Amino acid sequence: MKVIQVIPNLCMGGAEIMCENLTLELKNMDVDVKIVSLYSYETPITERLKENGVEIIFLDKKPGMDLSIIKKLKKVFDREKPDVVHSHISSQKYAMPAAKKSKVPVRVHTVHNVAQKELTKIDKFLAKRFYKKQGVIPVALSEAVKETVAMVYGNLQKEVPVVFNGINLSKCIKKESYGVEGNLKIVHIGRFSEQKNHKGLIDAFKIFNSQRPESELWLIGDGQKREEMEEYVKENNLTSSVKFLGLQSNVYGYLHEADIFTLPSIYEGIPMTLIEAMGTALPIVATNVGGIPDMLSNGAGAILTEVDSKELADAFLRLANDEEFRKKLGQNALYRSQAFSSVEMAKKYIEIYKGEQK
Repeated sequence: MKVIQVIPNLCMGGAEIMCENLTLELKNMDVDVKIVSLYSYETPITERLKENGVEIIFLDKKPGMDLSIIKKLKKVFDREKPDVVHSHISSQKYAMPAAKKSKVPVRVHTVHNVAQKELTKIDKFLAKRFYKKQGVIPVALSEAVKETVAMVYGNLQKEVPVVFNGINLSKCIKKESYGVEGNLKIVHIGRFSEQKNHKGLIDAFKIFNSQRPESELWLIGDGQKREEMEEYVKENNLTSSVKFLGLQSNVYGYLHEADIFTLPSIYEGIPMTLIEAMGTALPIVATNVGGIPDMLSNGAGAILTEVDSKELADAFLRLANDEEFRKKLGQNALYRSQAFSSVEMAKKYIEIYKGEQK
């Protein structure tokens, strides 16, 4: 079987890491798999893929709508003759017309977020046509995401398969102790965008830090709102307690050193960073949105809150004051992480590629 994954770029984001993990596991299962990156960006992910012998084809896309990409993709598909074209995020509008013209038998698109937020209005219009008229298979990351696919695109002729995102769990450095050494450390990983709710997180940490001044908030990531959030931290006199750590190609050491992981997003699919925290056996505070409640149950594997800074702060305080509860949540999250391995993810995608999904 020959599979081509198509993605806008391979920068450090959840969809990009999922594409990397899926590609490496497919390769381990003797699937002939290549990646097409529409933009020609070299990143830590492209370096890792190349080190593992994965061929990446760069198409040098121009910013904005670039219809020449359809022709370039068709040329790639005509040459490679894949059995499957699998698109991610906004690459669908280019990949699926090219795959149809090249008569690629199986065309799959992963819906990486709640459907109403994943794509632009025009992209959603095209996606509906791909799903209803051209046989493209949308794959949802969770039951909650699957419900949004039906809400946005209407009832589809075929059942929408659900495949959880997965990671290589062996990379996680599992926590062995839940005692706090030095300052209590809360870690968040995610791009600085409206979705990730950094402002709400900083507000929550300010409330928490006023009661537990021997605490730190680590923010890993980059993005368009980073400078705004750095200024907001200064305005709130939190500079000594909030650490902006930038993009990190390997987050496992930071997760292992942290005491609490938090994900206060406004909406989510199946976030990769949450799986990494689960695999580390970290106690987790997250908002009860999107696919998160499909991953962890409130009070057992995590504390799930509304998108509310006071609720987040209360959850931080509850965990900070109870080592046994931190251990209980962390160990339960570790057990639950087995459902989110990259091996299981790859097996389920192979079933979809072969038309064998249950």
